Amino acid sequence: MDEQALVAAARRGDAQAFNTLILNYQSLVYNVAYRILHDEDAAADAVQDAFISAFRALQTFRGGSFKAWVLRIVVNACYDQLRLTKRRPTSSLDEMLIDPDHSDIVADGAETPEEYAIRQDLGRAIQAGLDTLPPDQRAVVVLSDVQELSYEEIAVATGVSLGTVKSRLSRGRARLRDYLRDTRELIPARYRLTNEAEL
Repeated sequence: MDEQALVAAARRGDAQAFNTLILNYQSLVYNVAYRILHDEDAAADAVQDAFISAFRALQTFRGGSFKAWVLRIVVNACYDQLRLTKRRPTSSLDEMLIDPDHSDIVADGAETPEEYAIRQDLGRAIQAGLDTLPPDQRAVVVLSDVQELSYEEIAVATGVSLGTVKSRLSRGRARLRDYLRDTRELIPARYRLTNEAEL
């Protein structure tokens, strides 16, 4: 895929080129939104808002990493969702009936049921820790440690300086580590640190 050619075509009004870009990034963008919001519906709304905003603002894209540019828009859409939720908290009746665990990784056929359960428990513990972080730290940790973006891409995606990215990442990782240490019982035994010197 020639991303720059697709961007240029989309800027000229080629809807199919924009759709191709969206298809290429929709999984990444949704996973980032889900990890920040930890709510499937809110994440889907943020992604939809982000792609609509990206389409409308495509003429303002000045080159560089299209991925980082789109991620900046979705991170901002997530912040909007968090502000909305804070103003008007709600509870989903569906979530009271079922627990829709989100996993962007399909179960491995070679994985035993026990290994699958352990992996799910670890994922839930990490997500619970991410949920305790302030939104700005959570976004940076997700972009770095889950999506493996570079510091430079994270700076573009979040609209902050490189130094701020590093600072938020350091503070976010420290808070996540402290949460996981303080809630050791939530972490499967094989992933627990054996002594305080390992922290």
